[in-house]
Amino acid sequence: MDAITLYNTLSRSKEPFKPINEGFVGIYVCGPTVYGDAHLGHAKSYTTFDVVVRYFRYMGYRVRYVQNITDVGHLTDDGDQGEDKLAKQSKLERLEPMEVAEKYTNRYFEDMDKLGLLRPDITPRASGHIPEQIDMIEKLIEQNHAYVANGNVYFDVTSDPGYGQLSGRTLEAAESGTRISAASDKRHPSDFALWKKADDSHIMKWNSPWGIGYPGWHIECSAMSTKYLGNSFDIHGGGLENQFPHHECEIAQSTCAHGNTHEHPFVRYWMHNNMVTLNGQKMGKSLGNAISLRQFYDGSHKLLSRSWEPVVIRYFLLQSHYRSTTDFSEPALLAAEKGYQNLIAIIHQLSVVSSKEKDGEEWPFQDFKKEVLSAMNDDFNTAQAIAILTTHLKKIRSQLAINSAPANLDEIMSFVEVFMKDVLGIWQASDASAKGSKSSQGDELITDLMELIIQLRKNARTEKNWAMSDQIRDRLREKGIQIMDTPEGTKWEFSN
Repeated sequence: MDAITLYNTLSRSKEPFKPINEGFVGIYVCGPTVYGDAHLGHAKSYTTFDVVVRYFRYMGYRVRYVQNITDVGHLTDDGDQGEDKLAKQSKLERLEPMEVAEKYTNRYFEDMDKLGLLRPDITPRASGHIPEQIDMIEKLIEQNHAYVANGNVYFDVTSDPGYGQLSGRTLEAAESGTRISAASDKRHPSDFALWKKADDSHIMKWNSPWGIGYPGWHIECSAMSTKYLGNSFDIHGGGLENQFPHHECEIAQSTCAHGNTHEHPFVRYWMHNNMVTLNGQKMGKSLGNAISLRQFYDGSHKLLSRSWEPVVIRYFLLQSHYRSTTDFSEPALLAAEKGYQNLIAIIHQLSVVSSKEKDGEEWPFQDFKKEVLSAMNDDFNTAQAIAILTTHLKKIRSQLAINSAPANLDEIMSFVEVFMKDVLGIWQASDASAKGSKSSQGDELITDLMELIIQLRKNARTEKNWAMSDQIRDRLREKGIQIMDTPEGTKWEFSN
């Protein structure tokens, strides 16, 4: 089997994955800023890395997955200006900032649980790691990578020759594009805040060596990721919009604080998922065009005509590669729903095949499995893996309709169900192999009903009631079921 390769944003190329510690993968993903409900863009990002974590574990790695909660310091302009997003929301809802954080953290996990996401192994909060952030800032000041100005602490970007390596932005380009309104106490327009002075009206603030204030957004992730994964770890993930300035600043401050080198970098592989768009425009809370997951679940948004099952949303997101833009529309979601239902229907059909029908030639199972896993090994290409899976299962079903099932069907279905459940996370309550489950009972009922309908149609044909025979065939076709008259008898299958 090929090694796992992934696209490293830092090198702008696909690279074979080689963990720092054999058999172990340390992954940090920037979590949500909890001032509102999660939307479809969040779902794409966290579903992406959920599958990454799942696949590494499926391939035998031990994984430590760290995903933070940002509950302080993320300002409204995503930089050093504006109001703290939680503080702003707390005023709107007339709640304490920590009440807002608790409310939307709980709602975030509820929404992600419905999508079938595994909980992270560690979920650190920015507000709970103030000492670690202060300690890191002190190191940067001692090493002349940061300076104090009027109670604020800024990182000196000119002290880091590698600044800009992730985004490809030079200091000259950044300076020429900087607004005149940049903070006057900065030495360079691109210097970024490590610690911000808080005025009397600011609720979320802490004591520090530089006065009362609160941490900058970027320092939080550096402090939390290295605390739980070490000063050099395997994978850092997040949305493409975090590449600059957030992740660029993380690299700069972490590398300078810990003395990372090319051989032992802060992060070995940087992974970024692309965005979700609505009519070609990025979907996001700050743009006011986001549809929350809760609105998808209950169908309450004006752009939605109905509610949608979480598993359909997950399947929709997995049908595009994580580095591709996912353009949302209800017709696209409807197509994903039909595709998912057809796939599950095929699996149900094949899972209830009796032993006497499994006397055909063996299916090339190892080739089938290798194709699916090769797609996943190629930068976690879930879209291709699903397509390969579906194509093979359709061929097997067609063989069953004409003749008989492969002798190794049980082995095939065991792999399919484990892959769907443990890697893609889209099996859930549809486990057709669970004896006594509602799914199995439903499959048996469908089979019995179809046998009855086929017998009724056979009786109509015997009586030369061709109109009734055709009506049964046509009505079944309208319901997505195709019947085929063969020399061995009438067969049926769910149509595509």
